[in-house]
Order: sequence, then structure tokens, then C-alpha cells
Amino acid sequence: MVETIPSFGLGTFRVAAGKTAQSVKSALQLGYRHIDTAQYYDNEAEVGQGVRDSGIPREDVWVTTKVWWERLRRDDLIASLKESHRKLDIGTIDLALIHWPSPDSVVSIAETLAALQEAQKLGLIRHYGVSNFTAPLLEAALAAPGGGTIVTNQFEVSPFLANRALVEATQKLGVKVTAYMPLGEGRAHTDPTLADIAKKHGATPAQVTFAWLLSRQIVVLSASTNPEHQQVNWDAQKLKLDAEDIARIDALDEGKRNANPPFAPKW
Repeated sequence: MVETIPSFGLGTFRVAAGKTAQSVKSALQLGYRHIDTAQYYDNEAEVGQGVRDSGIPREDVWVTTKVWWERLRRDDLIASLKESHRKLDIGTIDLALIHWPSPDSVVSIAETLAALQEAQKLGLIRHYGVSNFTAPLLEAALAAPGGGTIVTNQFEVSPFLANRALVEATQKLGVKVTAYMPLGEGRAHTDPTLADIAKKHGATPAQVTFAWLLSRQIVVLSASTNPEHQQVNWDAQKLKLDAEDIARIDALDEGKRNANPPFAPKW
């Protein structure tokens, strides 16, 4: 049984319809052991199919899903996770995240955490965490009953949104950071600085980006449906950047978000 969230995973957001199962299957067969999905992605059934088809023992795979912000009240959250459990069809889900915090805390974090604890007792999930929580929201969650076992705070981190303050605050609170949109919606592929560092190491800009995130002890979610690209991304774990490389990547930070919907918290 995987007891801690693996540091390198496969994201499944916006994967073309019909390609998710094969993408998950190939990634697992290449060595990935962490798959990230969400109710909002509408692909949990395909993710589960890919896990089952991979031939990798279920206990060796970590699967994360997320509960949408409109379903954070007790009854709705339990019903929502029962739906995810049924669609994934892989037994107990390893990790469930609150996808976005309740706007203006209309639903208290205490109510949601209590529901997540109930979901644990029902065998729907093993662990729980949060996503897109600011430092004050994370502190409040950790202080609430049941908050002490929050596994991760997943939020956007890329060379163009280093999110240093939130990364440092999350890690100081003893919570793992998981990065989504690590390539800045694909921008990393064509960035001249990343390309130059990649050339120096005989690597790709994506590999350089992932190595930079890993050097910050951040869990990476890469995304590809192509097995060859999945392998290249996976191999980023072997790349070691030097201090000059890291400083150059750090300098790319612009503080611009790709994910900032109307219901997002005040960053």
C-alpha cells in the first residue's frame, strides 16, 4: 500500500475524450504510481479503467480525486464521494481533495472536514487534503477538528508563477505542496531561458521545469497522453539542476495566474 503521496504523478485535466484510460494505463506501465483526477474533469470512470487495465497491483497505485466546491456540505460531499467511488471502481480512493475552498466560507471548513472523516470511516477514501487554499485558509483548516491530517495543498505553480510565499507557508505548516499547470499552460515549452538550460543538460524544457519543482520538494503533476512524452517527463526525476540554473528559473516568475475563476479565494 502506498502510504505517502508519490512525488511525480500524471494529471488528467482536459485530456481528450476517449484517451484517458489508455493514458493512465501507459503511464502506470512506465512506472508512474500517482494519478490525479477530479469529479469536475468528468473522467473518473476512464481513470479507473486505466488503473484496472494497467496490470499494476491496485495497492501500488495512488489515485487522487477532488470534490467540487459546490458540494462541500456534509450530505452532498458524502454523495459526491460515493459517486467517485462508483465511477473509479478501484476500491477505496487514496486521496480526496477539496477542489476549491467554499467562497466566503459559506460552508464551514469544520463541516467539510467532518464529512471527509466520515467518508474515511465509510471506506470511501484513505486520506484527504485541500486544493487552491491560501495560507490563512490552510491555517484555519489545520486548526479545525480533523485538520491535522491534511495531506497536501494542491495549487498552481510554474516558472511563471513560482508562488513562493504560499509554497513556503504550506511547507512550514508540514503540508506537502502539489503543483498543477507546472508548464504554465504549455508556455514552458517555448521559453528561451528554459530552452537554454535544457540544451545545457541535453534535456527538454519540460524536464527542466519538473526538475526545478522537484528541487523545491514540490509534488509534480505532468500531463501527456503520448507514452513517449510520458517517459521523457518521467525521466525528469534524474535531472539535477545547479544553483545557476535554479536562479535563472526563479527569475522567470511573473506572478500571473492561469487558474483564477470568479469563485477563487483572494490570493
